[in-house]
Amino acid sequence: MTSSWVPGADESGFGADNLPYGVFTRSGGGPRVGVRVGDHVLDLAAALGDPEFSAPSLNPFMARGSTAWRATRAKVSGMLTSEGGRASAEPHLVPLGEVDLRPPFEVADYVDFYCSLEHASNVGRIFRPDEEPLKPNWRHLPVGYHGRSGTVVPSGTDIVRPSGQRRSPDSDGPLFGPSTRLDIEAELGFVVGKGTSMGRPVPVSDFAEHVFGVVLVNDWSARDIQAWEYVPLGPFLGKSFATSVSPWVVPLDALGAARFAGREQTPEPLPHLHRVADWGLDLALEVRLNGEVVSRPPYAAMYWTADQMLAHLTSNGASLRTGDLYASGTVSGSRRDQRGSLLELSWGGAEPLTLADGSVRTFLEDGDAVAVSATARGMAGGTINLGEVTGTVRPACG
Repeated sequence: MTSSWVPGADESGFGADNLPYGVFTRSGGGPRVGVRVGDHVLDLAAALGDPEFSAPSLNPFMARGSTAWRATRAKVSGMLTSEGGRASAEPHLVPLGEVDLRPPFEVADYVDFYCSLEHASNVGRIFRPDEEPLKPNWRHLPVGYHGRSGTVVPSGTDIVRPSGQRRSPDSDGPLFGPSTRLDIEAELGFVVGKGTSMGRPVPVSDFAEHVFGVVLVNDWSARDIQAWEYVPLGPFLGKSFATSVSPWVVPLDALGAARFAGREQTPEPLPHLHRVADWGLDLALEVRLNGEVVSRPPYAAMYWTADQMLAHLTSNGASLRTGDLYASGTVSGSRRDQRGSLLELSWGGAEPLTLADGSVRTFLEDGDAVAVSATARGMAGGTINLGEVTGTVRPACG
């Protein structure tokens, strides 16, 4: 893919080999769909003359399917890389500083997986120190839980500290109050574009026909509430209060150079989860707490790949809807500085983090600001930017 004529676009990581989609407003006007290129947004409704992009979300476009996605991407790329297309696109480039970003899509359902071997093993050792870290099913299927789409919020939304039941080691019963072990989870999310009917599983081979692109996810977690409630049915109130997503949806086609076979799986998965294409993704995540980098989780270390997650999600015949979001679960690597949650970084609070300003953290305090960003190798040989997802903790209500 050739370089863009937009100044600084390719160097920014938002060049012609990226072209992520988002939704924006400008000067009191209605929401519109745009593509980010450098420090600008290309107004697609104006540039392409397509009223479908004069919409408050990406959902109408995503519902058209992969043929439309690829044709639109090719057309936009041509406009931004050729002098012939420049006259059509340049008048409709809007500086980022003049727009307000909106949620990029309407979330239909939200599912969160648990697909990092290192994260699952660490959590098992912390929560269940006298047992095997992994449950017997973990290497046979991508474990997940069904979250709440209504609490998926755009990047930049303040996160109110949740309250709930929790039990301290020295108490006879539970107490109710604000979580004292509020945590983050650095994840990658997958956005479904093309839906399915009930009763029809999606095979791993059809992954790219249904998933439109990826976003960054911070699945905020109240570990004390989670630890008390999760037996026997799994996470509920410790997770459902907020999940933040980044404003730019990076198309799957932009990740071609980041793809690889994926991590070796032992034992071999059952036939419906056999991989048939390379959907391991070599992405470099970065977690910042109050501006300081505290972790660099490698997505390449994930055990289960996104095509397997989708196949498992629908293997019972559950339908997909445009705007469904499913996330990878916390991304963690084998080193301490690659752990994607404070639960792991502080080893359940036993090994506090000391920040550059001398402050100490085990879990999040009110006023803490968290940012998760990511990059990957682009098809043109450079680096593409997946943007970032941010949030600041506010005190509990009441």
